Order: sequence, then C-alpha cells, then structure tokens
Amino acid sequence: MTTTTNTAQVSLPSDREVKVVRRFNAPRALVYQAYTEPKLMKRWLTAMPGWSMPVCEMDVRVGGAYRWRWRNEDGGAEFGFTGVFRDAEPAARLSHTQIYDPGDVGGDMGDEALITVEFSEEKGVTTVTTLMDFGSKEARDAAISTGMTDGMEMSYQKLEEVLTEQSA
Repeated sequence: MTTTTNTAQVSLPSDREVKVVRRFNAPRALVYQAYTEPKLMKRWLTAMPGWSMPVCEMDVRVGGAYRWRWRNEDGGAEFGFTGVFRDAEPAARLSHTQIYDPGDVGGDMGDEALITVEFSEEKGVTTVTTLMDFGSKEARDAAISTGMTDGMEMSYQKLEEVLTEQSA
C-alpha cells in the first residue's frame, strides 16, 4: 500500500458547519478500525508536535460514551473532548456529540457539536467525509480559529502511516 498525496479539502456548507473530506489508500474497514480502536487512535490523533493523547476511552455503540484528552509534553497543558455516540455503523458511519473541555488551554467552542463521519470506498481508496455542526456561527468560527483543520491534516498524515503499517 502506498500513501496518498491527498490533503484535506475543507468547506463551510452552512454558517454552523465545517466539512472535511480526505482520501486514503486503504480499505474502509481498516480506516474505520483506526477511528474506533483507542490503541490506533492514540497513534494518529496526536500529530501536533509535542502533544500526546494520554486518555482515549471509547465505547463505540449507539449510546456509548467517549473521552479524549491531549497533553502538551513540555508545559503539561491539557484539553479534551467528551460525547456520546449516536450512530456506529461498522465501516460506514460514525456520529457523536462533542463537548469541548478547554482544560488548561482555554477557549470556547459552544455547548455541543454534532460530528458525523462517513466512510466510502472505491477501488481500495477510502474517502472519509467529516461534517461538524457546531450549532452556531460563533462556535464554528471559534473552532476554526484554533487551527483545527490544519491539525486535522497533520493527524491524517499520521493516519496514513498507521494504515500503511496495519496493512503490511
């Protein structure tokens, strides 16, 4: 398996939403696995230099909760997200609420966002489409101002490495 040269395509479909589309040279079952197994997520969802993900707890089922927490290894600052899965269709779709816990980092991203991730595959290439509904323009703009989409692309590059290793 080779890595793609794709980068995340970001759009703003409404005043409340951010849509991110990214392609990976891997079967969708493997990409879905990387999104739902904590040991794999901890390897790719920490692409920002100097940050780790010491907490990655997930009960991937409708009604199941998750808790993710990141830590800056230099200063010890932490932030995270919590939420509940609303949909978990294996290798096809994940949907969950998302509540930002600013921890030591600060900031406000509104009360609760709804994140929907869809996985589709054609000829061994999986397209991941993530739609984030932040509930308001202010919350969406606050999330974007954090550099969120740049961080997502950095994580996706790490995900490509994990997918290559997992398929070997």
